Amino acid sequence: MNKKIYVTQPTLPDLSEFTKSLEQIWKSKWLTNNGLFHQEFEKKLAEFLGVQYISLFANGTLALLTSLQALDITGEVITTPYTFVATAHSIMWNNLTPVFCDIEPVYGNIDINKIEQLITEKTTAILPVHVYGNPVDVEKIELIAQKHKLKVIYDAAHAFNVKKDGNSILNYGDLSVLSFHSTKVFNTIEGGAIISHNKETKQHIDDLKNFGFRNETTVVAAGINGKMNELQAAYGLLQIKNIKNQIESRKKITNIYRQLLNNIIGINFYKNIDGVEHNYAYFPIFISDEYKMSRDELYNLLKSNNIFGRRYFYPLISNIPTYKELPSSNINNLPVANKLANQVICLPIYPDLQEEEIMYICNLIKGK
Repeated sequence: MNKKIYVTQPTLPDLSEFTKSLEQIWKSKWLTNNGLFHQEFEKKLAEFLGVQYISLFANGTLALLTSLQALDITGEVITTPYTFVATAHSIMWNNLTPVFCDIEPVYGNIDINKIEQLITEKTTAILPVHVYGNPVDVEKIELIAQKHKLKVIYDAAHAFNVKKDGNSILNYGDLSVLSFHSTKVFNTIEGGAIISHNKETKQHIDDLKNFGFRNETTVVAAGINGKMNELQAAYGLLQIKNIKNQIESRKKITNIYRQLLNNIIGINFYKNIDGVEHNYAYFPIFISDEYKMSRDELYNLLKSNNIFGRRYFYPLISNIPTYKELPSSNINNLPVANKLANQVICLPIYPDLQEEEIMYICNLIKGK
C-alpha cells in the first residue's frame, strides 16, 4: 500500500462553517477570556455529555494539573503505570508522589483489589484512568475512597461520552478530566476539561485556570493560565454536531476488526462491557507468545507496509528514568502492567478509515 495509514486521523468540522465562526471572532476581536463561543461551548458540551458543571481548558494536561490543585491533594497519589505519561507527570508537577498500582488483565484498568494495600498515612487521592475508554469499576473505587477518606480524580482522557447503565462515566468521583487533543474521539485541536459536581468547585477551578482572578482586581488563589481560547471553542461547537456519527463509524470499524481477527492464535482484543455505551476510541490488540512472531516483529512488519500502529502504552511509565527509582515501580509489583505493555499494538481507527484498508491491515496480521 502506497498510502500511509496512521493510528489515528482527526475528524475536522466543515471548513465553511468554521470560517463563518472565525468571521464572528474577527469582528468581535474577543479572542479569549470567557468569550461568547467559550460560554456557548461550555453550556452545550455539558448538556451533550450529561454532566452538571464543566470547565474548559487549553489542553488536557493543564486540566489534570489543575484538578490536583483544586482538591488540595498532598503526599501520595495512587495511580496506574499503564497510561500516557501526562497522568504521572501531573502528579509530579504538583510535588506529589505517584504510587503505581498494577492493572487487571481483562481491560487494562487499575486493579481494584490491589489499591488498599498501597494506602499509607500519606495517601490522599486515587487517580484511576479509564484506559482506552473502558470504565474502571467506579462503584468499588468509591467504596475504597469513602472507607479511607480519599479523593478520586478520574483521568477520563479516553472516555468522552462513555456511559455506564445510561449514566455518563464522568459523573463519578470528585472530578473527571477530559482531553480534546487532535488524536482523541472528540477534538478541539488541543483542549481539555474538568467535570465537577457543584457550583463552588467549578468556581474554584475557573479561578485557578485564570491566574486565580475572581474579578478584575481580586486574586483568590495562585492560579495558572489554562484557558481555552475562542477559536478552539468555536471549533468544538461544530464538532458536537457530528460526534455521534463519528462514534458510530468507529463502532463499525471495531466490529470489522473483531470479525477479521477472530480466532487468530496469539491475537487477543477487548470485547464490549455489558451495560456500557462505548466510544470506540482505540482498537488495541495483544500479541501473546502463541503468535508466530513477537509484538515488535509484527509492529515493524506493519510499519514496513505503511501501517503505523502504536505500542500504546509502551514503555510503561514505571520503567522510564523519571519514575523507575520509585519503590512502587519495582517490576515484581507490576507483572500485569509490564506484560500488557510488552504485548500491545493499537491498530489504526478513525471514521475515514476504509474497509479495504482494514482488510489490508488484517491480512498482514494473518500473514496473507
